[in-house]
Amino acid sequence: MPAVTAPTIPSSVSATRWLAVGSLVGLIVLGLAWELWLAPLRPGGSWLALKVLPLVIPLAGLLKNRMYTYRWVSLLVWLYFTEGVVRAWSDLDGTGRLLALGEVVLCLALFAACAWHVRLRLRHAARARALEGVAP
Repeated sequence: MPAVTAPTIPSSVSATRWLAVGSLVGLIVLGLAWELWLAPLRPGGSWLALKVLPLVIPLAGLLKNRMYTYRWVSLLVWLYFTEGVVRAWSDLDGTGRLLALGEVVLCLALFAACAWHVRLRLRHAARARALEGVAP
């Protein structure tokens, strides 16, 4: 009887995973720094820094490589994308605009990483199922 080996994860899947985790951590750090130190709405910091709390929740799921988390994060990120676009358009100072554009870029990277990750894993799973069906 042949030995059963664990499926290998392609490097592209691993790369999308780390891009998603990195951009999510980047959004968390950017949101906190923005609202507490760099360009808060009020001097001394703002309660708007709490907006990053929903971003902390999926971090564990992304690190554990849970497919469901990648799917719903790709929808959640559009709220932050919208905030970034609105603030880039409406902020009067240059610092706020730059931070908002950074948020938009991180949101786009997170969405692309999540979408591509899900697509690659589904494709890899379909190939694995097809090979299992062909093997004697």
